[in-house]
Amino acid sequence: MTSPYSIDRETAVGAEARLSWILAGVAGMLGAVAFLHSAGYFVTFMTGNTERAVVGWFGHPQGKEVAPGATPFVALTLIIAFVAGVVLASFCRRRYWDNHPHGATVVTTIALALAGIIDIAVSGWSSADVNFYPILLVAFALGALNTAFTKKEETYIPLSYVTGTVVKLGQGIERHLTGGGTKYDWLCYLLLLGSFSLGGAVGAAVGVLITGPQVLLLAALLSFGATIFTFTHTERRTVFG
Repeated sequence: MTSPYSIDRETAVGAEARLSWILAGVAGMLGAVAFLHSAGYFVTFMTGNTERAVVGWFGHPQGKEVAPGATPFVALTLIIAFVAGVVLASFCRRRYWDNHPHGATVVTTIALALAGIIDIAVSGWSSADVNFYPILLVAFALGALNTAFTKKEETYIPLSYVTGTVVKLGQGIERHLTGGGTKYDWLCYLLLLGSFSLGGAVGAAVGVLITGPQVLLLAALLSFGATIFTFTHTERRTVFG
């Protein structure tokens, strides 16, 4: 018997799902850039930041060096920046974006552009790494991005929450294997995971060729492109029927 929670084809691979792949790719790219072109900061991994924020106060094993990005203060600040992005995008959605379900990409684009511009102003166009304050804007941008897919004021496609995606992937596989669902129950999450991973690979590969600040501007450009795609393929239908 098919589960009432089984996912249909349109939900799994339809227009909205395809948009989520693009945005998950942007999230993966940002995570890679922030990690590889900084002191090891996590902008997508709030679980890791929470661990660092708690464990860091208890010290570290003797002789073990601590990366700048692993300090509890830094981890806590990244969490605050991420939550601030969620709060602002959620407020704007409630107040201004009733007919624009993916308007969060606008906030993401602006934050990424500012991060790139600030980092270039501080360190120069050719700087290898991204400074901490622009990284905070990247975390803010990712918080906003994660509000892109919302129903009843709750996110239902978390773009950078890979742990949750993997859990849902496993649950979908179980439903399919036991006859309670179809391949779409797990395929949608596999594609989302693959998109995030591909974005991370692209961020790492591009980061070898250009500097961290330049990658941030590239990510802002991709986010702007995703915003245009969103309007022309989904929001336009919502606004104009």
